[in-house]
Formats: sequence, C-alpha cells, structure tokens
Amino acid sequence: TGAALLAKKRRVPVFVSDAGKIKEDYKKVLVEHDIEFEEGGHSANRVLAANEIVKSPGIPDSASLVRGAVEKGIPVISEIEFASRYTKATIVGITDNNGKTTTTLLTGHILKKAGLDVAVGGNVGTSFAGLVAERDYPLYVLELSSFQLDGIRDFRPHVAILTNITPDHLDRYGYQMRNYVASKFRIAMNQRDTDHFIHCADDPETIAGLGLHTVKARRWPFSLTTTQPQGAYLQDKTLHLTVHQNHFSMSILELALQGRHNVYNSMAAGIAARVLEVRNETIRESLTDFQNVEHRLERVSTVNEVEFINDSK
Repeated sequence: TGAALLAKKRRVPVFVSDAGKIKEDYKKVLVEHDIEFEEGGHSANRVLAANEIVKSPGIPDSASLVRGAVEKGIPVISEIEFASRYTKATIVGITDNNGKTTTTLLTGHILKKAGLDVAVGGNVGTSFAGLVAERDYPLYVLELSSFQLDGIRDFRPHVAILTNITPDHLDRYGYQMRNYVASKFRIAMNQRDTDHFIHCADDPETIAGLGLHTVKARRWPFSLTTTQPQGAYLQDKTLHLTVHQNHFSMSILELALQGRHNVYNSMAAGIAARVLEVRNETIRESLTDFQNVEHRLERVSTVNEVEFINDSK
C-alpha cells in the first residue's frame, strides 16, 4: 500500500494485486486515493503487462507469477528499492536476526532527542515508501529484513548496521547458510568509502562474511570481548565508544536496556549516532531513558527477589 501510494503521488500508473484478502484499513487507503486493486487472486495477464513489479517481501522468488515476470524480463524489486528513488535523504539501515527492531527504535530515539527531523520505519511501523509518500524527510532509520534486501538494486544506506547473523528463513535460501549471509551483506553492496558499516566483531558469521563480501564503507566494529580502538567495546562493565578522536563512556548499569544482547544494540545505535555527529550527552541521556517496544524483553516487576521479563514476541 505504501509503494502504491508513493507511485500514485509520483504519477506512476499503478495496480495492486493480492492473492488474499486486503485488510480493510489498507483497502480504504487505496479507495481514497483512487488506486486500482484486485484481491482474492491475480490477473496474471495484467500483472505481467507491467513495466516493473514491486513485490511484497513475503512472496518467495519461486512463486509462479514472480518466475513468469523474470522470464519476461520484467524487473522485480522491493518496496525499499522503489522508495529510495524518490528521496535524497540520509538513510540508516539496520539488519540482523535478533534485535534489529530494538536497535532501529533506539537509534531513532537518539536522533529525535538530538532534534533531528527523522522518520523511523521499514520492517517496523510504516513502510519506507509510505514514509516517503507522506513527506520527504531528511533522515530515515529503517529496519530491513533479508527479504527486503533481496529486492534491492541501487538502494544505498549512508549508515548500515549488521548486529548478528544466525540461521533463519533458510528455506528461502536453498538451506544454504552462505546464501543467507550473502543476503544480509547486500545492505553494504552499494555503499561508498564515504559511508559507514557498523558490525559486531564477536559474531562469527559476520566476520566470515567480511572475508567473502566487499565492503567499501568505513567499518566500525563493536565487541563485548575485545578492545576496539575505533568503534565500541565493553570493559569492566563500562561501555566505551570511540569515533574518530571523540571518546565516550558510561556504565552499563545506567543503560535502559539490560542484558548482553542489549549492550550490543546500545553500542550499535551509539556508533550510528556519533557518525551522524550527535553529542555525547544526548547519546548518554537517550541510552538511559529509552523505553523498549512491548513484549521484547520488557521488564515487568520484581517479586520476592525474582525479576519477571515479558518476552512474548
């Protein structure tokens, strides 16, 4: 719907086709903006008459209509690729298996606290295309799935964050981990040496992937186990963050998000904020007062010295 709305606003002829039933909220938007659509099945002839297809990331490349498009030479792209054509904004892109929603929201929180005009979305909240259709923000923080990255051609984030890679969705990747890792590294494929690639130095799949995939961007590693002269690391329960000549540190006991994985998330978001020249004190305040999304390692209460955590996502 976001991609269709953006196409309509940019006067690109658009038709929406859904094999299932379109949710009423989305249907209302399509009707209000006079966007043609069909539901409950695809009109293959009409779909395959398109100059280009923006595919929902949940649809596999093995789907018959997608294969038909490829055979006819019709480009099949993702919504983030389509949206990126209509903005010159700075983009922070975040992908991983566990924690990308938290890292996305935390990064957005820091940048908003810094007074920047930023939109947060992608695989969480409003789609990238939906945000661009709303208005062209100067800065976007986007959660990106591997499925979305599979459909990019020229999409280029100024700042890319890859926090970890663990086996997931392997049925979409021929049950080959290397194919899944390659999908994740697509986030950096169009980056230049003036861009930034923030990654976990403790994640074996990421480190192996760096040996196989070209990353032109400046690398910023973060680690809980080894000192990083540039990037971030943990030492004696103190988080240290260094970007260029600027050093910042704080106790992990001050972090709003507790737990080993959340130290990683805080490091990644902190580095992203620093390369975008956010002040240290703003980063400190933001890492202290951030409220995480519901149901994701959310503190509930402590009863009889037992801490209860809601992780029902």
